[in-house]
Amino acid sequence: MTIFDILTQYRQEWIQGLLVTLKLSAIIWGGGLVCGALLGVAGAKWNDIVGIPCKIASFILSGMPLLVFLFWLHYPLQAYYQIVVDPFLTAAIALTIVNTLLVADSIRGALNDFPKQYLAAAKVCGLDNYDTIVKIQFPIIFRQVIPSLLSLQVNMLQATIFASLISVDEVFRIAQRINSEVYRPIEIYTALAILFLAVCLPLHGFSKWLRFRHTRDLSEA
Repeated sequence: MTIFDILTQYRQEWIQGLLVTLKLSAIIWGGGLVCGALLGVAGAKWNDIVGIPCKIASFILSGMPLLVFLFWLHYPLQAYYQIVVDPFLTAAIALTIVNTLLVADSIRGALNDFPKQYLAAAKVCGLDNYDTIVKIQFPIIFRQVIPSLLSLQVNMLQATIFASLISVDEVFRIAQRINSEVYRPIEIYTALAILFLAVCLPLHGFSKWLRFRHTRDLSEA
């Protein structure tokens, strides 16, 4: 049985697993980008109230394996509250929290590192705070952070494979299930790698192009 046979014979299973992975990724991306952007802006503006707690949360999560965090949310927390939660929901919440904190760190860093001379020039030109944000800060920061945020979202997509360990039927769990039936690990996991490459490589390439095309060292301005 070749890789092509694996992909074609089990195409329905692969498609279903990939759709679950993409659905989970869409939730993680949407929630993480929106909440992370809001937290990042709030953290830059109110460092003591929002910024420092976010930094502490990020520091704690950086020392905890993602899989441990996912398991902790799914098993001990449910046992403590005597509830049963859909593992898909647990995975979505856990990975969205991680993504939110990572996005917030990136946004907050870009805002804090924004050259003060740009703001001074805007003030000299008579721009108010709204015009300064809309016409100067937002366009520049947007170009600076988009490549790194896109790369981060690719990493979060790849992290969805951990959801399989709490019984989410994403594409990695499908690969395991197929392997349990035919036991062709080389062909099956090569097929899985091809599927991930087909999704991730274009996003990575686009991120590299954006970084080359739009990102510059603002400290030299």
